[in-house]
Amino acid sequence: MAKRVAVVVSQGQSHHPAKRQLEEEIVASLLGESSVDVTVIPHLYDLKPDGSAILCLQGIAQELIVLSWMFPRATRWILGRYGVLGQEGASLLDQPSDDAEDEEAEIPEPSAELQDALPRVIESIEIPKRKIYCLNLANAKEPSVFVDEIRRIVTEAQVQPLQPIDWLQGKPKPEQVKRMLDPAPGNVEHQGSGNGSVTDPQHDPANVIEETTERRWYPVIDMSRCTNCMECIDFCLFGVYGIDQADTILVEQPDNCRKGCPACSRVCPENAILFPQHKTPAIAGSGDATEAIKIDLSKLFGSPDVDAVEMAVRERDEQLLIAGRETVGDAVGIASRSASHAAGDADDLDRLIDQLDALDL
Repeated sequence: MAKRVAVVVSQGQSHHPAKRQLEEEIVASLLGESSVDVTVIPHLYDLKPDGSAILCLQGIAQELIVLSWMFPRATRWILGRYGVLGQEGASLLDQPSDDAEDEEAEIPEPSAELQDALPRVIESIEIPKRKIYCLNLANAKEPSVFVDEIRRIVTEAQVQPLQPIDWLQGKPKPEQVKRMLDPAPGNVEHQGSGNGSVTDPQHDPANVIEETTERRWYPVIDMSRCTNCMECIDFCLFGVYGIDQADTILVEQPDNCRKGCPACSRVCPENAILFPQHKTPAIAGSGDATEAIKIDLSKLFGSPDVDAVEMAVRERDEQLLIAGRETVGDAVGIASRSASHAAGDADDLDRLIDQLDALDL
């Protein structure tokens, strides 16, 4: 018997009609296919750690395809946060072009020496051989684009190929799936607390996970980039970060994070910290943002442009004030950067910094 691929559709946070229709048509296209098991969950980023949706994801052992309204890198490492790991599966879907320019921070190209010199946390993690493919539902408006890509992945995984999309061959129509995903009484058979199955007499069911969620805001660490430098734990003053028994950085208290604040992602030297709902692609997990955000001191003392770290300090101080605490400026959490700077002859910028330090501003 050919093995099956698990397909998980993570619904959007809003009930935007166009987004819901796309989700419904994708699910309708896949129902009854002998090669896939379809599961529908609430928005992945908002799930409770001990909820039924995470338990369901943790129970999936085969090849996994996750469709969500997030950049693939964010999806992958939200899954990784909950121990849902696998080799990164390559998708042929190009990310949509984003016309919005990130005017908040310069993201320079890292040197080859830096990339080679720093070991990544992922090297210490045991990754299962199965592959996980993450598809961004914002990539296209037509469901056939995603179903065709799922068909290609199924073929790559050497399982029985999917049949072509055809609404006239007895498949549930989108309006039927709409009733399934937004169920009225009688459309969903409950199977234990929080679980239901979309039922259809002619097709395999889609497992619909019913779970009450609220919109969340917390950092996600990309362990393929993280070097465990601990700059985030030094910089954050809200108790979000911690370390595990192996002294590896982790997001220990995610709900301590201040909603809307991405400051720690700006000071991460490897751009390893993501906020999937942030408006800036580099912070939200865009695959184009492969560079590290570095401190550019010349901007702090010359150009009127705002440097990434200067903005991070400002954002942190704003959140401290909102929380009723005193601001700290750049006196906390960024000293390790300057300490790691190679010693050498002082230049004009070094002397300027020394003079400012002497003023004790």
